[in-house]
Amino acid sequence: MSSEPSLQDEAARAGWLYYVAGMTQDQIAFELGISRQRAQRLVSRAMAEGLIHVRLNHRIGACLDLEAALRDRFGLDRVRVAPGLGNGADPVRALAPAAAAELERFLRMPQPLVIALGTGRAMRGMVDAMVEMEAPQHRLVSLIGNIAPDGSASFFDVVMRIADKVRAPHYPMPVPVISPTPEENAAFHQLGPVRKVVELAQKADVIFVGVGQMSNDAPLLADGFVSRDELYEMQAAGAAGEVAGWVFDSEGRYLDLGTNRRTGGVRVAPGLSRPSIGIAAGASKVPAIHGALKSRIINGLVTDEPTARALLARA
Repeated sequence: MSSEPSLQDEAARAGWLYYVAGMTQDQIAFELGISRQRAQRLVSRAMAEGLIHVRLNHRIGACLDLEAALRDRFGLDRVRVAPGLGNGADPVRALAPAAAAELERFLRMPQPLVIALGTGRAMRGMVDAMVEMEAPQHRLVSLIGNIAPDGSASFFDVVMRIADKVRAPHYPMPVPVISPTPEENAAFHQLGPVRKVVELAQKADVIFVGVGQMSNDAPLLADGFVSRDELYEMQAAGAAGEVAGWVFDSEGRYLDLGTNRRTGGVRVAPGLSRPSIGIAAGASKVPAIHGALKSRIINGLVTDEPTARALLARA
């Protein structure tokens, strides 16, 4: 497919920037390099032709090209690339509707599935963008503990939020995200209810996870799950990213040190034959996403245009 934008491409992009990114028509004109009058006409066309509702209903040619390139480069099973929202915008706002549509695709399947879920801002954005539906045939299970260091519930845990929207049985992981010691972590995992949730997560039919960076703005540090000294130790060992709290290097190899010896829940094994879909975007996450793709911790991806281009350039 040609990456030359069609009139519908331009209208869809203008409508996306107006209704999702919240840009003015002057800002859209500057972003797209067109006149204000043309920006106004494109936004009107997007609505008149039904291209924009809450979600983008037209697959922009450039995004389709990026999806094909990512699929070929990394051997991915599922890829969705959402249009970018421009410089300075939160990438979660761009990818959340596309991620929600991908999860809803599985939830609408009639055969019962076990759907395992990670945590994070992108995952929470996905849940917020979902429509309500009845999906009692499926079971939802968390891959990661839901107890923060202070004993409170983890803020970005998503199993309960999704269950409220789809009314499906759900199984949170009742352990700390990261225990103080390996011995305490092992003791939690010996408990009968925890073993049952772990066993369910291990046999999940499909997995959705966020991908966190391990740079100095690492989510594990920002959310208080690791100390700065622990982060530095893992960075020195080559830490590039984390999935469901488990830290890996730039090749996607899990590290045998630091918090990985105390992380609760279930590690996503590289090379699964089942769908393991990463929900992530942003310049700081590119090394982490790249590592997870290389080792096939994730074999599917929902991201945005700038991140897709950066991944292809890096590869």
